[in-house]
Amino acid sequence: MSNENGILLESGTNELEIVEFEVCHNKYGINVIKVKEIIQPVPVTFIPHAHEHIEGIVQLRGEVLPVVNMAKVLGLPGEGIGETDKYIVTEFNKQKVVFHVQNVTRIHRISWKDIEKPSDMYQGGSSQVIGVIKMNGEMILLLDFEKIMVDINPQSGIHVGQVKQLGKRERSSKRLIVAEDSPLLRKLISDTLAEAGYDVVEFFENGKLALDYLENQAAEVAAGSGAQLLITDIEMPQMDGHHLTKRIKEHPELNQLPVIIFSSLITEDLRHKGEGVGADAQVSKPEIAELIKKIDQLVL
Repeated sequence: MSNENGILLESGTNELEIVEFEVCHNKYGINVIKVKEIIQPVPVTFIPHAHEHIEGIVQLRGEVLPVVNMAKVLGLPGEGIGETDKYIVTEFNKQKVVFHVQNVTRIHRISWKDIEKPSDMYQGGSSQVIGVIKMNGEMILLLDFEKIMVDINPQSGIHVGQVKQLGKRERSSKRLIVAEDSPLLRKLISDTLAEAGYDVVEFFENGKLALDYLENQAAEVAAGSGAQLLITDIEMPQMDGHHLTKRIKEHPELNQLPVIIFSSLITEDLRHKGEGVGADAQVSKPEIAELIKKIDQLVL
């Protein structure tokens, strides 16, 4: 596996590095910052009655981790271990998971601007594809690993019940902006914010659309009559959440707007990236109750 430049990415550049891997000769990608390491396959312990996508469990450095068969996830043939097979060890949503793929080829450094949103015509409601990257006459599909894990374990996702545990909530007229590319998560976040009393919410499917909207009403925001808080994911086509946050905090009229980064990529190792672009708070998905507490602190 080769890195095209070997330079660690700075926060807020609107760039990412992806690990390119193969399943049944098709090319896919995963964000490098989700990847802890890439290893040769090791013996797997089978778990009776586990989800069909789970091969079993492995022990790595004293931790017991689930192994997900990506061929089964993608509905492609792929049994056993081939000569080029690899295990991609990941961490996101505060969980560690191993993904079994058939080859890992290289690392690419690209801009979020170069990632196209999948067409609704072929994406479908159950698609795991969040972006299409055209490169060297081929296409690399960027996969939604959070959705893959929620499909396997629905309890790992966002649930309205987490907000109900906060107790009775008063209605709020505060105006919130949310940048989130997943239609499923936009609906879940909308439901949970409404349950928490925040129902004056505007949603955008990427950071660029959210920034365009905020810049158009910058004077109102500065005067206190516009949006009063921004919640943003990190991984989004066109403009990621770190770059969006940086642009907000550098804007002469928007820089006082509180920004909460709500992402599966909030780990102790990566928290400095959000701090570096000026985020007021960072909350790991799926901790929606913690998100509500942070909103309360910043707008009430």
